[in-house]
Amino acid sequence: MSLDRFIASGVFVVGLAILGGYALSTTATPVQAQEDGPGPNLIIDVSGTTTGQIVIDLLSDVAPKHAAQIAELAKGGAYDGVVFHRVIDGFMAQTGDVQFGKTGGDTSMAGMGGSALPDLPAEFSSVSFERGIVGMARSQNPDSANSQFFIMFAPAPHLDGQYTVVGRVISGMEVVDAIKKGEGGNGEVSDPDMMAKVTVQD
Repeated sequence: MSLDRFIASGVFVVGLAILGGYALSTTATPVQAQEDGPGPNLIIDVSGTTTGQIVIDLLSDVAPKHAAQIAELAKGGAYDGVVFHRVIDGFMAQTGDVQFGKTGGDTSMAGMGGSALPDLPAEFSSVSFERGIVGMARSQNPDSANSQFFIMFAPAPHLDGQYTVVGRVISGMEVVDAIKKGEGGNGEVSDPDMMAKVTVQD
């Protein structure tokens, strides 16, 4: 499995090339109040340089297979202690590598792994990648999303219809904004913040 699996062709390199300075100008744009949908909700307790709670409404009506897989992993404790391994200021924060992203271990390969569950077929939709939207990371193969996901700091409409939208932040966007940022073009984070505990509220 190459490093391209989750970062090179889509969420990061393409995003960086297109967003540029535009992303920085939209970072401060507030997320409009979102109603809590049918759920389930993903409750993420963040720790590290920032602490707080992020609540994500999983869009089971938009991406039922992806929402169900994230919920299953969370209920099994798979996301507990997983780091935000790539965080690009003005673009997005990525986490969810349950295979290589656990804090306390060697996270140098974070971003290359998935989970023991199978990869998922794409569930593309008309939902736009606005600030606060949660998308599934994947490789060049559209049907390769597994456990990793990213939260948008700013709109990225060029991702629309290219990545599966699986949820939206309905509470704690200020915590997302405060997640420790990475350095360099790929946004790798040294001593990253982590999802200390992830639970599901049906």
